[in-house]
Amino acid sequence: MPDRPRREEALDFLRAEMAAERLTTTELTTRAAWLAWVRFAQQRFDTAPTPDSDGLLFQYGTYAFSERSMFTLDLTRQFDINDDGGEHDHYVQVHCELRYESESALEAGGSFDSWFFHDTDTDLDQWFAAMESRLELNRSGFGRDLRCWL
Repeated sequence: MPDRPRREEALDFLRAEMAAERLTTTELTTRAAWLAWVRFAQQRFDTAPTPDSDGLLFQYGTYAFSERSMFTLDLTRQFDINDDGGEHDHYVQVHCELRYESESALEAGGSFDSWFFHDTDTDLDQWFAAMESRLELNRSGFGRDLRCWL
């Protein structure tokens, strides 16, 4: 779609949304990061007109990616990149990863993941509401300081 921003601009869009949230608060809370990501996820980009070309992933769990375990909330946008013949070539992802010190209240939520794809019959607002309810289930741990890596 020619009136939509290019996929290559997606990271800049997410950074701008995160920066806008930082203007309203001294700390970027989980809630603020979520709201910024929702606005970013609503922005459509110039992608192929296929149901899997623009996907959103909400996932969390306790993982040891470095020297210690941390509870991680990962908000991802995935774009399907096609070759010159229109066939799938690879994916490009933009992540906002929120990490928290591991504690029993967060670990009790286990792990979870859910995908949404634009250009399908699924309702985006309903998916957002369902994912936000997942944040509410873990509210006791989701108010702490966080870091967002893009």
